[in-house]
Amino acid sequence: MREGQSSRTAEYMALFRALETVRAPRRRRFADPLAREFLGGRFRLAVRIARLPGVAELLCRFVDRRWPGARTSAVARTRFIDERFASALAGGVRQVVLLGAGFDARAWRLVDRADCVVFEVDHPATQARKRAILAASGVRAPEGLRFVPTDFAVEKVATTIAAAGYDRARRSLLVWEGVTNYLTGSAVDETLRWCAQAAPGSELIFTYVHRRVLDDPAPFFGTAGVFERLAAAGERWTFGLDPAELDAYLRERGLALVEDVGASDYRAACYGPESAAMRGYEFYRIARARVP
Repeated sequence: MREGQSSRTAEYMALFRALETVRAPRRRRFADPLAREFLGGRFRLAVRIARLPGVAELLCRFVDRRWPGARTSAVARTRFIDERFASALAGGVRQVVLLGAGFDARAWRLVDRADCVVFEVDHPATQARKRAILAASGVRAPEGLRFVPTDFAVEKVATTIAAAGYDRARRSLLVWEGVTNYLTGSAVDETLRWCAQAAPGSELIFTYVHRRVLDDPAPFFGTAGVFERLAAAGERWTFGLDPAELDAYLRERGLALVEDVGASDYRAACYGPESAAMRGYEFYRIARARVP
């Protein structure tokens, strides 16, 4: 991410969520009414046009041809995490930590209990832009939401979130979506070890990229365009994990692996038979771990 600017990839995710929201109810996998607020220029115009009958499907097909796998992977992973988020709240979790929240609005669209505290931990530039946009749109923050500006590359999340009132003794849900691949190995290690200090029974959901895509992207479909866009945005990937080593990697850091799924898996869960024709982003994975 360029110094002083919010994340460009966060805006791409907002675009995909906004396009999904304006699709016909029978077609969309979730709704995120705030997503369009984070778009500027041509992206906002595209979503406005997508409200016309039939246009949303045409735009989705255009995006899928230009950025193979990006939209469907983003939509499916959002749906996957949303479902586990809702399950955690239904199971009694009342403390949520969103690490690298970006322009996501789960605190608004999924938390409907006044006794649930949500900590949004994110890069200061991205968080400042998010708050300014929502304020300008007249959108108020939920009562239990606490913003925690943190640069994972140089600050300790343990320090910044403790100052915001995080209670380590409460069972928590921690979500770390779309972040680890932009960090150093030491920053990921430190954050995972902090997550493992949460109350027993707490759960962590995080995304990561297959380590092989960093060294040899050619075998993965559609990676050339991905790396070109990342370079243009100044948001290169720097960290990945080998799925075969994930269980041992997490155990060394005090966490127990519960689930590890690739793009083809979470697309299948989201789209059903339609997913058979979808390709791209097979290097992007979602893991779920628990504090023993």
